[in-house]
Amino acid sequence: MHKDQETKTPSSASSDTKSLSPRHIGAVIFFTLFGLWLLITLVGLMSSGPKTLNPDQAQAPYTAPAMDLEGNNRLVRPGDEGHVAVAPVRETDASMPIPATAAKTQTSPSTPHAGISGSGGHPNVVGWTFVEAAQKPMRYELYDRFWGWRPNDLIRPTDNVNNFQLGTLEVTRRTAVKLAEDISRTGSTASFDPNLENAMNWFMIRPTKFWFPSAESKYKAGLKELSLYQEKLVEGRANFYNRSDNLIPLLIAYKNLLGSCNDNLIKTHESNGSPVSFFKADDYFYYSKGVTSAMGTVLEAIEHDFYPMLQSRGGLETLRRAIQSCKYANDIDPIVILNSDLSGIFANHRANLATHVSLARFYIGVLITTLST
Repeated sequence: MHKDQETKTPSSASSDTKSLSPRHIGAVIFFTLFGLWLLITLVGLMSSGPKTLNPDQAQAPYTAPAMDLEGNNRLVRPGDEGHVAVAPVRETDASMPIPATAAKTQTSPSTPHAGISGSGGHPNVVGWTFVEAAQKPMRYELYDRFWGWRPNDLIRPTDNVNNFQLGTLEVTRRTAVKLAEDISRTGSTASFDPNLENAMNWFMIRPTKFWFPSAESKYKAGLKELSLYQEKLVEGRANFYNRSDNLIPLLIAYKNLLGSCNDNLIKTHESNGSPVSFFKADDYFYYSKGVTSAMGTVLEAIEHDFYPMLQSRGGLETLRRAIQSCKYANDIDPIVILNSDLSGIFANHRANLATHVSLARFYIGVLITTLST
């Protein structure tokens, strides 16, 4: 009996080990890889320390566009409609009213891109503020956002931020393209600015690309190219045309992007006929918020650098309404994104956001018509 028990015990233990070993091995591999990834991430965050920016890129609260008093109490801005490389220094009158968009701009965690940075740089150089605003949203996502650029992470636990960053990237891409193709050129036969051409190409890297090259490395290179273009603007070695025909292509690109966002926010079924799921609803929601957050920042810079033309064409009020609609969209910040029936008790946050996205698109369309006539 004793011998039989001795021979059966190892056999039974061996059988249990054999049946449980695949599960144990899988768990050990998973937690080991997860632990290594978490350790590497924490070490990288601690060793990187705070990012320091070039003094010319220092972020500061938005400075109200200066207005000059000239002639019979007529509000003017430096530079006529046309090509302005370097603008003269503005002499402001403290008694003059502040434009609507110069009112206090609040920045919250849900709207990290609010306002225009540029104080301490060269806001008196026409085009400098616009390029600064084009950089600011992506600069925040790459340098200041905790965990940095997330869409290309191997493990992606925060899909809301990921989609917000993708929306921000799309606005930056379109801005860089139109800046290179239209705003910095006299026409289709003029050569591209090399820095803007590089920036345009670097922002086109796939956002989920992990390495060879990584997405964030090329996006940072794109920001660097835009900074070099800024320096050339200050030195008078680069062109920035603040005419209506240079601005309209950018506004058309923005209108089309907002139209895509609006469709994703109001649709009830996907292209394959399946209903929009709870998880897909918040993807559409945060992508659209990323778009409106970044776009609102650039639109404020458009008011600053295209002010003479907007004032002469009567487009200032329309532009300010578009900016306000973007701000209202950013203010919608629910804890949980609900996708309820439009007539139900609970909210449909996609539909709520679609209202302001649609209004922003409408006002940009009106502005395009105003500037085209």
